[in-house]
Amino acid sequence: MEKRRIGASDLYVSKIGLGCMSVGTEEKKALHMIDSALDMGINYLDTADLYDQGLNEEFVGKAIKQKRNDIILATKVGNRFEKGKKGWSWDPSKKYIKSAVKDSLRRLQTDYIDLYQLHGGTMEDPIDETIEAFEELTQEGVIRYYGISSIRPNVIREFVTKSSIVSVMMQYSILDRRPEEQILSYLNDHQISVVARGPVAKGLLTNRPVDNASQSMKQNGYLDYAFEELETAISGLKGVAGNRSLTEIALQYCLFDDTVASVVTGASSLEQIKNNVAAANSTPLTDDQVQKIKDLTKASIYEQHR
Repeated sequence: MEKRRIGASDLYVSKIGLGCMSVGTEEKKALHMIDSALDMGINYLDTADLYDQGLNEEFVGKAIKQKRNDIILATKVGNRFEKGKKGWSWDPSKKYIKSAVKDSLRRLQTDYIDLYQLHGGTMEDPIDETIEAFEELTQEGVIRYYGISSIRPNVIREFVTKSSIVSVMMQYSILDRRPEEQILSYLNDHQISVVARGPVAKGLLTNRPVDNASQSMKQNGYLDYAFEELETAISGLKGVAGNRSLTEIALQYCLFDDTVASVVTGASSLEQIKNNVAAANSTPLTDDQVQKIKDLTKASIYEQHR
């Protein structure tokens, strides 16, 4: 599978990554799915300490133990939780980050993390202190690079200005084109990559019939799309897709912009991983197809946190 460089780093990642959150809590199945994804050419695994209260990191650690050098491993920090208790709280403090990374390393059975990401963030955070923690961990060799996971333009700009982030993980899809307004070009200008999540828009951009959407989706729509607008847009997208699957179109749309280093796809079954890999390896979209997709969908913008 084609690999792309994350920012100005020396991390080269498969153009789709595996979002490990969805592999479940049954160990044998989870390990088989991760192993299979690696066998299919995926080298980029994305997890977080919060997922199943550390259990997901433990599974990833077991799966990659014998092939650590072949893997680009990404995890996240900032959500403080207590194992066995429900809920979590936000803590981007230097003290917590430097403590939490030790727990992640232990669960992942490794002595370094390739890409350590802040799992959120607001303008009210002690951002300078957060950056200091990541910079120290980089100097100590505990992490190779760091990034943030955020859709807040003001937070993104603050980190771009003040820190050495190499990536921003954000929701991006045909039905959520908000990053196109300013963020993609802004990050590209600063040699910072996007790691896209949510490319199939909660399953709307798959071959699952749109009528099978949840009752909540039918009542409330998706982002700024009413359900009737979704039906119209998806029908039009199928016309662009022709004999290709909507998943192919969805992933190839995200990969069309060179700012996107990788599209992280979740999967709860081996079949989904196979379909995602096939979609990523399919023929790229043409300029004309991308324009048709844009004509059929909304060029939405971020209303908050600007």
